[in-house]
Amino acid sequence: MELGQLFVDEGLITSRQLATARDSQDGERIDQSLIQLGILTEDDVLKAFSTAFGIPYVDLKTITVDEAVLTEFPTSSIYRHSLLPLYRKNGHVVVATGDPLDLEGLDELSTVSGLKLEPVITRSGELTHRIHELLGVGGDTINQLIQQRNEEGIELLEELDEDYGELGEGAQAPSVIRLVNELLIEAVNQQASDVHIEPEENGLRVRFRVDGMLQIQSVPAEINHFYAAIVTRLKIMSHLNIAEKRLPQDGRIKLRVSGREVDVRVSIIPMLYGEGVVLRLLDKDRMTFDLLNVGMPATVIDRFRKLLELPHGIILVTGPTGSGKSTTLYSSLNELKSASSKIITVEDPVEYQMAGISQIQVHSRIGLTFAEGLRSILRHDPDVVLIGEIRDGETAQAAIQASLTGHMVFTTLHTNDAPSAFTRLIDMGVEPYLVASTVEGVLAQRLVRRLCVSCRKSVPVKSLDLPEDFPRDDAPEQIYEPRGCRECSETGYSGRTGVFELLTTDPVLQQMCGEHRSATEIRAHALQHGMTTLRHSGWEQVTSGVTSVAEVVRITRGDLIA
Repeated sequence: MELGQLFVDEGLITSRQLATARDSQDGERIDQSLIQLGILTEDDVLKAFSTAFGIPYVDLKTITVDEAVLTEFPTSSIYRHSLLPLYRKNGHVVVATGDPLDLEGLDELSTVSGLKLEPVITRSGELTHRIHELLGVGGDTINQLIQQRNEEGIELLEELDEDYGELGEGAQAPSVIRLVNELLIEAVNQQASDVHIEPEENGLRVRFRVDGMLQIQSVPAEINHFYAAIVTRLKIMSHLNIAEKRLPQDGRIKLRVSGREVDVRVSIIPMLYGEGVVLRLLDKDRMTFDLLNVGMPATVIDRFRKLLELPHGIILVTGPTGSGKSTTLYSSLNELKSASSKIITVEDPVEYQMAGISQIQVHSRIGLTFAEGLRSILRHDPDVVLIGEIRDGETAQAAIQASLTGHMVFTTLHTNDAPSAFTRLIDMGVEPYLVASTVEGVLAQRLVRRLCVSCRKSVPVKSLDLPEDFPRDDAPEQIYEPRGCRECSETGYSGRTGVFELLTTDPVLQQMCGEHRSATEIRAHALQHGMTTLRHSGWEQVTSGVTSVAEVVRITRGDLIA
């Protein structure tokens, strides 16, 4: 039977939908066209195949793979055809496939192993994930490297002092290049923000930071033997000195992955068992610079936009690394951007390139610091200035002077909450009266993981042991907790959103700041005048069904109860 007609006979599509899919075919099979058009899902196709061909459909998450059976098959065939041997059954080996029409792959696996196979059907995404989980990311490439090493007798790990000696040539070998590429592609596909590659005494550990949480990635044990070549390849890609192994180095890689532009910031630091590598992935196509998109609630966004309308002053965004400060600042600049305004930024590094905004990269080695860059751009007639970060008293003084000369200044500061920003600037050496007269508002923020909408479960509030500072009076009867499903890789969460604490300056706060009052006193005044704390903002996200109690407790400090 013709494949398209199979879906019509199964009642999954109409003849008209089949004709539409055939018209849009571009070399792929009709089932793939139907999935791309959204007419059928992958599950629909696989279950139809299961019925038509009499091949069982299985959920890989419920199956325990016999790893002893797995070792009897060459990984090259497993990777090439996306086939996963599962276990023995009645003299056969049950093999999972995402494409039962790929008979060539099944025949090859049977021939090279000498075993009889019994196919079962499963989702291709789960199949790929399970293969990587069991054999490791880049497992096939590692096998080729081992074979090359054994046959040619060369050590790709050889550490040479020459800039482009044997070590450099080994790092440029096609297999090493492909291994590094596979690692980066896997990280992008998992929407990781960071990749940690850490040498240890007995091996190598690779971890991806996904939605703010580090997750260990399965890699072949043999990858440890090629670690030096991997690090060298990353150094070459980021234009670093491959011979320098004693000092930290920072670089940058620009990639295009599946048609998407990705910037990779590379940090390499010598450690006890080798050089540790952290890659920060900035996926430009996934970023939307909009204040609503960062999760800012209506009550906060209205007050924050009033700050954006001010003609001059300083707006501070505070929080730890990875709390979304840069996204909030870029979103703010996006709202202010127009043909009639001049916006200049001084950043280290420039994370996202934005049209209509002049951006300057800091180069400390040649004297272009935040403070020096800011002094220079004030002669460039800006209306709005963004300073990537206030790191020292010199930069703080320069920001103050910029605001006093009629500029709106946006910048970030590392403090735990909004009230502490005032005392932090004073501790940096800025006169209290200058802080009071220039800082118009402080936005503290954190990122919490969003509950997966496909699997979150509703639970009664009464059944939970809520922290004492969570207001129970306005609590709904039911809130949501994480569960875990295939859509969220069993984590219960998918994506992140912000929780915010906005403190706007008023005459009383200015007086308190000028009197060098403590952050605790400033906080008490702000709370009396309607400031929502990070903790309370998180609770609002819980009651809205966006995140869980555990996430808010993990990311925020409890409010003091009077």
